[in-house]
Amino acid sequence: MSAKNVTFANDARVKMLNGVNILANAVKVTLGPKGRNVVLDKMFGGPVITKDGVSVAKEIELEDKLENVGAQIVKEVASKANDAAGDGTTTATVLAQAIVNEGLKAVAAGMNLWILSEESKKRWWQQ
Repeated sequence: MSAKNVTFANDARVKMLNGVNILANAVKVTLGPKGRNVVLDKMFGGPVITKDGVSVAKEIELEDKLENVGAQIVKEVASKANDAAGDGTTTATVLAQAIVNEGLKAVAAGMNLWILSEESKKRWWQQ
């Protein structure tokens, strides 16, 4: 049985936030008509040049497990946007990054995480 690394509270949030930001920053350069290309180094074959945000997101795997959890969460957001609309993955990724960053700022300022979550849901469904 291998030992497990257990991380709590702010330490866990910081690492997961790093993962969110790493993935989102790599993807958001592809946004819009003036978005830039990204070169992906594939294990097999030559490098691939793409401007597709979801392709960039799919290729990102981070070494740190908690950072990778943050990246996987945003990857799931992009995947769900792709499944629901067939597009908008980069926009969904950028929005997810902003929501996570602003939410964690509120938590760091002392806001109760549960209240933040419930208020966000209420405001979302009122529109």
